[in-house]
Amino acid sequence: MGKLVGLALAGLIALAAPARAELVEAEITLLDFTDLVGWELDDHQAAFDAFLHTCELLDDPQWDPICSIGFDFTGAPKAFFELFFRPVKIEDGQPGVFTAYYEPEIRGSERRTGRYDIPVYRRPPEIAAGTANYTRREIEEDGVLEGRGLEIAWVEDPVELQFLQIQGSGRIKLPDGSSIRLGFGGHNGHSFRSLGDELVRRGIYNIHQVSAEVIKNWVSRNPVEGRDLLSHNTSYVFFTELEHLPSHSGPIGAMARSISAGRTLAVDPAYTPLGAPVWIEKGGAEPFSRLMVAQDTGSRIKGAQRADIFWGTGDEAGKAAGRIKDAGRMVVLLPIQRAYALAPEE
Repeated sequence: MGKLVGLALAGLIALAAPARAELVEAEITLLDFTDLVGWELDDHQAAFDAFLHTCELLDDPQWDPICSIGFDFTGAPKAFFELFFRPVKIEDGQPGVFTAYYEPEIRGSERRTGRYDIPVYRRPPEIAAGTANYTRREIEEDGVLEGRGLEIAWVEDPVELQFLQIQGSGRIKLPDGSSIRLGFGGHNGHSFRSLGDELVRRGIYNIHQVSAEVIKNWVSRNPVEGRDLLSHNTSYVFFTELEHLPSHSGPIGAMARSISAGRTLAVDPAYTPLGAPVWIEKGGAEPFSRLMVAQDTGSRIKGAQRADIFWGTGDEAGKAAGRIKDAGRMVVLLPIQRAYALAPEE
């Protein structure tokens, strides 16, 4: 299949790598487009549009010419990718795993009411300066942030708020039908702890039984134990209001641009350059192959073959995203010159 295999420093290919202190060894395999299962059948136009959306942010001498050509390219998008890129499989010895994420939409109000009484906070200045480290329990039960004007909005369900924090962005649907768009505004510095894993540890559910809906229902049925469960995750995420983000646009990703449902991939930038096209072949109950674009990151997305698929906005997207944890592989499309620079000398 015309492969070249060797070891390379993945940090050399990652656009975001200078932010990391170390370089990571990875196995590099050069592939042909004929090696990509389903390549001929994909909607390359959708991938091309997603790629161009962040292409101008790739300030790199090997990417700049490709982006310039892309903005004026009038041929078939499939031909564009085949002309200027080479498929490269990057591996670190761990199997490929795909999960999915979504943009939650929960009901709330701009004012505190009898129904909406749980605050959604922006980040306080002392945490921004790194001089405070409040836990979730201190924020939600002890009220250390109350009365300081940090509230963006108010919601009714603490489980939905925590899921909103896990996703890192979302929408609050107001009673008049309008929405507040929220983006990630920082966190309290505590490590994330999974509520689902804790329910399994306590012997309440088996791992295959746990879902967002199951957690929400259990907390509702067990208010005292439920509050304790929610405090188990000491990590707390703050938000910022995205006042100028249109309602039809996706949330803001790691490249400071809105992301696209079904075409944006969250990756580990130590291995995969942000902005690069990435071919995925996902297995599982509903397998598919698709060209996506690495436009986001995630604190739990670590490894060369680990990725998170952005599924969309709202409850249905959330339910679909929650079902995805599948094996597969991902192949990065790199500029031809860069791909061959990573290949071992023969």
